[in-house]
Amino acid sequence: MFTGFPEETLQFFLDIRFHNDKAYFAEHKPRYEKDVKAVFHAFIEDLAPEMQKIDPLMEIRPYKCLARIHRDTRFSKDKSPFRDHLWLCFRRAAEPREGSVNFFFEMGPTTLGWGMGTWGENRPMMDAFRRQMAANPKKYAKIIDGCRLTENDFTVWNQTWKRMEVPPEIPLGLKGWYCSREVYVGRAHPDMSKIGTREILDIVREDFKTLAPLYHLLRGAYEEAANDQSM
Repeated sequence: MFTGFPEETLQFFLDIRFHNDKAYFAEHKPRYEKDVKAVFHAFIEDLAPEMQKIDPLMEIRPYKCLARIHRDTRFSKDKSPFRDHLWLCFRRAAEPREGSVNFFFEMGPTTLGWGMGTWGENRPMMDAFRRQMAANPKKYAKIIDGCRLTENDFTVWNQTWKRMEVPPEIPLGLKGWYCSREVYVGRAHPDMSKIGTREILDIVREDFKTLAPLYHLLRGAYEEAANDQSM
């Protein structure tokens, strides 16, 4: 059972930041297995029941949800072989990470965040999102307003198409959403003081429940786009 991220988790991330080489990691791999990997796996396992309530097809196996500590350096100027933080995401099984709709959590010595959205741009999905919004703007406004993003301390990070024409039926409050190139909603001011207790799990779980209606809007657009491409 998850009881919080202990100080040893953050200490490992700090240590690997300053000793980022294969020899150091090999020597300290037992620390990684115990203080990092096992803790993240417990976090995922305790979130899993709620994630399957949100979407029964959600991938919940920890080894599928958690990022690898090893970095892919093939196309990066930074050749550091290991991450000094870790992230996890919940998405439907067998779907590609790029362009998919997912819930995410990320933590490191100076990094803490979680939320929901698209991983990178997916133009066909966002075009479907716009078509569905234009077909039923009242439904979209009700669902997005119902998430009470500002009141719940969420921030919407999204790039927009600057010159996109917005249909007249789209209300002012939805215009930014309509012009989005991607959708990415996250906790604006996460409290680092909670990470050492189980309370962080409860907070993340409640936030994911809050964002679930928006997740399903994006899922509907993702599936429409996928169906269009398969025809």
